[in-house]
Amino acid sequence: MANIVWHEKWGIELDLTRDDLGHESLPGLWDLLYQGDRMDALRGVPVSRRGLQCGGVCRKAGVVAWMYLRERGGRREAVHERSEDEERHRAVLSDEHKAYQERIVRTAESVGFRADSEVRTPVGPRSWIQTDTLVQGEGGIRIGWEVQLSTVGVEGPRSVKARAARAAKHGIIPAWHTDRSDYASRSDTHWTRSDNLPAEVIAKSGDLRVVSGYRALEFWRCDDRALYRCPQTQRRCGQTHVTPKPRDVFFDDLVRGTAAGLIVPVEHRTGTKTHRFWVTDADRERLEDLNSGRPVLPPAEPEDERDLPTGASHRAPTCRPSVQAAAAPSVQPATALPPIPIQPPPRPIGAWPSAPSIPAQPAQPAPRPKPTAAAAPAIPRQPGPQDRAEERLLDWRSSVHWSSEQRPCRYCSVATNLRDEDGVPSHKTCAEDRGPRRQRPVGPGV
Repeated sequence: MANIVWHEKWGIELDLTRDDLGHESLPGLWDLLYQGDRMDALRGVPVSRRGLQCGGVCRKAGVVAWMYLRERGGRREAVHERSEDEERHRAVLSDEHKAYQERIVRTAESVGFRADSEVRTPVGPRSWIQTDTLVQGEGGIRIGWEVQLSTVGVEGPRSVKARAARAAKHGIIPAWHTDRSDYASRSDTHWTRSDNLPAEVIAKSGDLRVVSGYRALEFWRCDDRALYRCPQTQRRCGQTHVTPKPRDVFFDDLVRGTAAGLIVPVEHRTGTKTHRFWVTDADRERLEDLNSGRPVLPPAEPEDERDLPTGASHRAPTCRPSVQAAAAPSVQPATALPPIPIQPPPRPIGAWPSAPSIPAQPAQPAPRPKPTAAAAPAIPRQPGPQDRAEERLLDWRSSVHWSSEQRPCRYCSVATNLRDEDGVPSHKTCAEDRGPRRQRPVGPGV
C-alpha cells in the first residue's frame, strides 16, 4: 500500500492522507475515482489499464507499479498489483546492514570503481531488480552485493535462490554476505560469511575477515603418493582430481578482487551436490580445463629467479661429489706423487719484466717413525681392479630387497621399490657407487 498515487491519464498526484486528496478545487474527487475503479473491476479491466500508479517510492526509483483503490473500515487505501512492489515500501535496514553497505561502497570507490546502495535496475516495462549495493567493476562486470542478516525464505519468488538466479540472468553477479553459519552452509548461491559483529566494528577501516565462502583449489594426481582418497573408486585411478581448501580472506580484498575480476564464483559438483564458492581466476581456469578434459597446467611460476621474493635459489643443488671422488680409497698411496710446480703470479699490465724467478721446492715431509716389531700392525693390501669390481657389485636377487611400495632413495631421493641390507629404500647402483665400502683387511701371507 502507498499514500501517494499518480493518475496517469489526468497527470495529477493524489495524497490519500488528505480528505480532498490534495486538490481543494476538485470536491468529491475520491468518490469519483473510487466508483470509476470499481466499475473497471466489474468489467474485468486489467489494473495496468486503469491509469493509477504508485507515486511514492516506486515512481522515484523510475519503476512503474500499477495500483487499484479500495475502502476497508472507512479507510481509503491504494493497493499494489504485485506483492514485490509492496515489499519495496517495507524495507527496514539494521545498523549492521547499513554499515556493510557503506563499507562496500567505500572500498570499491577507493580503487576507482563506481558503487551505490539500494540500486533498482529496470529489467522490463513493469519489473525491476533491487540490489543492496551494486559495484561497477572491470570490463563492465556488475557485482550485486546482498547483505542478508535476517531470516529469508527458502522457496518462492522472494527466496535467495530465485533472487540470485534473476540477478544472474540479467548480467549481475550475485554476491551474498551474511554472519549466520546456517546460511553459509547452504548452496543456493555463492555465500560468504563473517563473524557476528556490531555496526561500529563493521564500519571501521580495520581488517574484517571472511571466514567462509572463499576456497583455494588443490589439484592432485590419484596415485600411490596421493594424500587424499579417490572420489570415484576405492583404488587409485591415475586421474587428476581437485580438492577445495578453505581459505580466509579480508572483506575489503574480497570486494576489490571481485570488482577487478581476480576473484570469481564457481560451481563445483561432487556426487549429487553442487558447491558454490569464490576462487581466484587462475583456479577457475584450471578447473574448467579439468572439467573439459584438457590437461591441467601447474600454477605459473616466475621465469627468472630475480623475480622471486627471496634471493635464494629454489632449484636443487647441482654441486654433487663425483663417483670417482666417492670411490677413492682412504689409505695413503705407497708412492709419492711428483711435486706440482707453482706458477708465478701474473705480471701487472704495463710493468717491466723482471728476472725469472725460480720456483720454490716444496718442503720434504719428515720421515715417519718406524714402529717396533712387537707393535707392527698388519698392512692392508691395496685393492686392485678385480677387488674393486667385487666391492661395487651387490647381490640383491633375494626377495627381501624388493617392496611393492615406492619410497625415495636414501642417496638420490628418486622413488624406488628396492631396499638395501638395512631395509632402507635405495637403488642398487646408488648403493654400489655411494654406499659404504666392503673392504677386506688383508694381513701378511694372504
